[in-house]
Amino acid sequence: MTSANTLRHLCAHSDVTQRRQQMFQDEASPPPLTDLCLTYVSQNLDRFCVKRPDGSLCFREAVLFPQELADQLLAKMASEGLLNDSTVGVFRTCEYLRLRRACVRTARISAEAFQKALCPHRLLELDAARVNADLTIPDILQGLATNKYCQESLQRLVLTGLTMSSLEEPIRHRFSSLHGLRSLSLANVDFYDSGLVDVCSLPRLESLDLSNTSVTNLSPLLGLKERLRSLTLHQLKRLEMSTAQLLGVIGQLDALQHLDISDDKQFTSDVARQLLSQPGILPALVSLDVSGRKQVTDAAVRAFVEDRPGMSFVGLLATDAGFSDVLSGEGNLKVTGEANETQICEALRRYSEREGFVREALFHLFSMTHVMETPRADILKLVVLGMKNHPATLNVQLAASACVFNLTKQDLAAGMPVRLLSSVTQLLLEAMRTFPNHQQLQKNCLLSLCSDRILQEVPFNRFEAAKLVMQWLCNHEDQNMQRMAVAIISILAAKLSTEQTAQLGAELFIVKQLLQIVHQKATQGVVDATLKFTLSALWNLTDESPTTCRHFIENQGLDLFIKVLESFPNESSIQQKVLGLLNNIAEVGELHVELMVQSFLDHISSLLHSPEVEVSYFAAGILAHLTSRGKDTWTLSPELRASLLEQLHAVITKWPPPECEMVAYRSFNPFFPLLECFHTPGVQLWAAWAMQHVCSKNAARYCSMLLEEGGLLQLELVHTHPQTHKDVRLLAGSILESLQRHQARTGQHAHTHCSRHLPSPQ
Repeated sequence: MTSANTLRHLCAHSDVTQRRQQMFQDEASPPPLTDLCLTYVSQNLDRFCVKRPDGSLCFREAVLFPQELADQLLAKMASEGLLNDSTVGVFRTCEYLRLRRACVRTARISAEAFQKALCPHRLLELDAARVNADLTIPDILQGLATNKYCQESLQRLVLTGLTMSSLEEPIRHRFSSLHGLRSLSLANVDFYDSGLVDVCSLPRLESLDLSNTSVTNLSPLLGLKERLRSLTLHQLKRLEMSTAQLLGVIGQLDALQHLDISDDKQFTSDVARQLLSQPGILPALVSLDVSGRKQVTDAAVRAFVEDRPGMSFVGLLATDAGFSDVLSGEGNLKVTGEANETQICEALRRYSEREGFVREALFHLFSMTHVMETPRADILKLVVLGMKNHPATLNVQLAASACVFNLTKQDLAAGMPVRLLSSVTQLLLEAMRTFPNHQQLQKNCLLSLCSDRILQEVPFNRFEAAKLVMQWLCNHEDQNMQRMAVAIISILAAKLSTEQTAQLGAELFIVKQLLQIVHQKATQGVVDATLKFTLSALWNLTDESPTTCRHFIENQGLDLFIKVLESFPNESSIQQKVLGLLNNIAEVGELHVELMVQSFLDHISSLLHSPEVEVSYFAAGILAHLTSRGKDTWTLSPELRASLLEQLHAVITKWPPPECEMVAYRSFNPFFPLLECFHTPGVQLWAAWAMQHVCSKNAARYCSMLLEEGGLLQLELVHTHPQTHKDVRLLAGSILESLQRHQARTGQHAHTHCSRHLPSPQ
């Protein structure tokens, strides 16, 4: 490598590194305040608006938006799927929301709403790509024709993916009436030769996209030969011109700077080869795309580029070219291809809306990211773009989900911005919903979701994710994937609200499926990650969820868990999870009768004396709940109850303080009734010990929770009550001191209400 080449390489490498760093910073930084405000307004229009008689919305107050913000608000509403006949009504007031660059991509609006809300504006640009089928191209042309100013001012019009009217309907309004139009996209439109004649009469047209249209003859383009600068002819499926005829027309477009004749259907036409070998053709060209074309060689492309020193881009994806140093894409000449990472990323960036090319680029990216060692947010962002643009295309989602795993596995996710991971996680869930029966896709998504960073720190719809993973678990028996699925569910369930957990656990099939896995492992005598995660999932799902607890009992869960305790007598981690779940069952008063079984209580009594504090603690919790309701509800011998209460108190006083937080609670509500049990100080003692433990280990969370739930008043009453046992009073005093320190540090006020009434000291 010469010194000049070395310098160019270093400059190019530095430029790429700076772009990566900037992209990471953009994703890692908080969203701009403007963006947050526009999101809030677009999602809460009903708060700011009133309805007109026709159902459309209108702002209550006449607020003058800066013109750029009006454009951004419209684009935000469209991208968030919030633009419809009702919401688009806010743009009818042109004097307050003035649009210049209107983007309504993928919106669901009628022709009437479009005409009333958007056409009165003095538009410079209109992007209506892939709007609903009810809004046709003739509708848009007719609407624009109602504003004489638009006919002169509109410079850019994007109609990608729209429909023309039926052949029987005459088109009364034509493109040629838009005298100021400079750029027009008709990609993926059933657009015919007669329409091309009309378009080519536009006096100022400089850029034209006819990709995937029904045009058969391009001769009308000669009417634009002195001013057409950009021509995109990607995948012209019905072209009836020979290669010589086609090049005869293209070769006369003297002003052309960008030409795209790519084809992702791999047609056998040799137009690219002949174009590259034709000397002197298109001397002003700076950008040429021949991706997907046959018979394209490095030598031909290199010679073509060398004859045009101003070339800045060559598209070579899915060709046999792009493997020489000159075409690496790492210098000033950008290249799409598959020879290296730079080319692949350029392809994902430029072809994000071309399904076939996105799939092709992702396929090569997957192979290249197998050995990724550093986080690459810039690449993941490009994968996200492809997933967003092709949500219903299986091959794209399959390749993309595999790439997501490669880019986020192990420690790589830790180096990714949370906002980017949030976007990709939502897209993975959407893919799981769209293709529920495709096993490999589901596997890819589960592999990516099974990440501590994603599950613990990234915001996404965890309730929806838990449902999707449970549905997969019920329909598949792959042992490796089963382990991941239950691991995901166990973590997600702990992150859900009490209401969501109850709603999820209320699905009978979920409890049945998890119990079936536990039964399988207990029968095999196997302690593995799958069993542990399954027990954790059931533990979290039954937390403060009486319905789920009832499902557990009705499906012989108690008998099964006794079997688990018998099968693994020396596995403290298993015992802790089993007893933790049974604590949740014991919190449900109506299920106490199900637990009044001598053999069950024998097991619990034995585990109460376990040397492992974590095991003894949960065994004590079960006994505390079962004995808390008094003698009248105890259905076994009174002597057994008295003995258990005595053991309970004695064991708790001997527990050493655990080194770390051994349990997490959603609320203290289950403990408050236990604090009222002055007739059974062992029950009070367990509740006080539990509260003191978590408040001492995680004061920020649990002291705040205790104050919020009215625990301060209840603890003060317990602390001063004459019937309180000295051991309980000591712990209550310790908790009150923790609360006082927390209040002094944070200034948090306590809720003064107390929903429960303690016995009178009289």
